[in-house]
Amino acid sequence: MAIALGILVLVVVTVLFHFLSPWWFTPIAADWEFLDLTVDITFWLTGAVFIALNGFLIWVILKYRHREGLKAHYEPESKKLEWWLTIVTTIGVVALLAPGLWVWGKFVDVPDDAQPVEVVGQQWHWNYRFPGADGQLGQADIALVSPANPFGLKADDPAGQDDIVVNDAVLHLALGQPYKLVLRSRDVLHNFTVPQFRVKMDLVPGTTSYQWLKPTRTGQFDVLCEELCGIGHFAMRGAVVVDPPEDFQAWLDGHPTFAEFSGRAEPDVTAGRALYATCSACHGPGGEGNEMLNAPRLAGQQPEYLMRQLRNFKHGLRGASSDDPFGMQMAPMASTLRDDAAIANVVAYIDSLEVEAPAGTITGDTERGAKLFGTCASCHGKQGQGIWALNAPRLEGINDWYLKRQLQNYRQGIRGSHPQDLYGKQMNLLSGMLRDEQSMNDVVAYINSL
Repeated sequence: MAIALGILVLVVVTVLFHFLSPWWFTPIAADWEFLDLTVDITFWLTGAVFIALNGFLIWVILKYRHREGLKAHYEPESKKLEWWLTIVTTIGVVALLAPGLWVWGKFVDVPDDAQPVEVVGQQWHWNYRFPGADGQLGQADIALVSPANPFGLKADDPAGQDDIVVNDAVLHLALGQPYKLVLRSRDVLHNFTVPQFRVKMDLVPGTTSYQWLKPTRTGQFDVLCEELCGIGHFAMRGAVVVDPPEDFQAWLDGHPTFAEFSGRAEPDVTAGRALYATCSACHGPGGEGNEMLNAPRLAGQQPEYLMRQLRNFKHGLRGASSDDPFGMQMAPMASTLRDDAAIANVVAYIDSLEVEAPAGTITGDTERGAKLFGTCASCHGKQGQGIWALNAPRLEGINDWYLKRQLQNYRQGIRGSHPQDLYGKQMNLLSGMLRDEQSMNDVVAYINSL
């Protein structure tokens, strides 16, 4: 009796949990209601079978419980029962599979008016590419990937010259426009997922896959990688913004074509020297940094990282929090660089500077720090040299007091809190492994030893 009662409680609690639970799909934002319907059908069918089987089990326990004078009847075979089980099971399997096959048929049948968009995944970042006026995406080759050609496009392919490159983790789409997302990986297996869109697909190295959708409401939605792709998998985030068509077109027009991106003029180091005169007041004439002015060393840092940080300061992604007074000091200084060309020029000049690595000011357990740095090394390199392909800056040779302050800012959410600072959000998550100040001291002391 106790077993039957326990099974009954289990069934009741399970059913109540399903209907009363606040956890369910996020509101859909694409024309894929069929997937929700398929899942609902699966829940109803499996739920009915769950209740029926447990109800039958309760009935069997009660009816055939041990009683004095009763003897069990042994019947090893029953063709009637086997036929009924075969028929009912077949109906159930067909009811489960048929909706999925129907939806899969729609999934692989891309509408003729779907606009192609390339999604490029890498550890741990997303990039995007739109076709130009010819409506075709140019050819790409992973072997051609470099800081000057992050998509690896073939320069001799005329179809790729007008492709619009979005070297950013935020993708914009137009409301009501069907899209075919062509998926490509630069390194390992990834999976492009926007929960509100319902559709998802793996990115397989060496080939391309695809999914299609039509956005049905405006808003910003998270992009997730739902394939274990390495130590930073959980922090591989991006965003999709669905805009009205006119806003989408304005956003798209603000990005360069591949021809414009690859044909940019080389930075002017001489012009950069003049622009750096303002920076030198704090960061020093040789980019050596000045702790008294809370200005870190700039010489030796990766140019791509410096350019991104100057843009972040300029556009309010960094230095907008009142809890970051030193960042607030940098924001107006970055605004003196009027455009990307000026930023490129001053960064090119900084890249030409050479100074000795600063002396360490923080002590800690370097042996313990080496173990903690094992996670950091996955992005920043074993020697803290930085890896541009992972958007990870150089750590070796950077002022230790500055590194510690940035780790504190990440942990406290002072830095990386802006919704468009996706790399900052990655560091918010990863800096959580340093649970206290001593851990920060240890890892920074180890970086000093590199």
